[in-house]
Amino acid sequence: MAMPDEEDASAAVAGGAAAPAWSGSFDGRMASFGALGGPPLLSVTCREGVLIITRHAAAPVGAQALFALVGSEGIMRLPVDATSVPGHRGYLWQGMIAADDPRTKVLGGAYTGTLPGAGMIKVPTGNPVREVLARCRAAGHAPPPQPAGSDSAAE
Repeated sequence: MAMPDEEDASAAVAGGAAAPAWSGSFDGRMASFGALGGPPLLSVTCREGVLIITRHAAAPVGAQALFALVGSEGIMRLPVDATSVPGHRGYLWQGMIAADDPRTKVLGGAYTGTLPGAGMIKVPTGNPVREVLARCRAAGHAPPPQPAGSDSAAE
């Protein structure tokens, strides 16, 4: 029996809508999990080798917590903060982690995520999020750009 605040990705949404699924952005830098046409429940974005994980659930101003992710590919406890996200009313839970951190492996498989006050979410594996992880890890390993006109051999 599911708790009232539990969001089960394997169950159909009320009204006969499709079950939540992963979708990706055209550039491969963001994946969202949610019902088609509805607001996301979870999103994973890559920015310069860093993953930004957003649990789209209301967060009290100034709050901090640990987002516990337990799945087939491992366990991660991600520190998250109540964050004002452009385009969203109020505050959402958001945390950051280096894409090459071994704990991010959990995001590529099926897992449950638990957050105090936001309940539990069951997330299936998905190609869009795997693509974001792979691209972000590759971006994190790129050599830092050299300033224009610099020549280390001339020194």
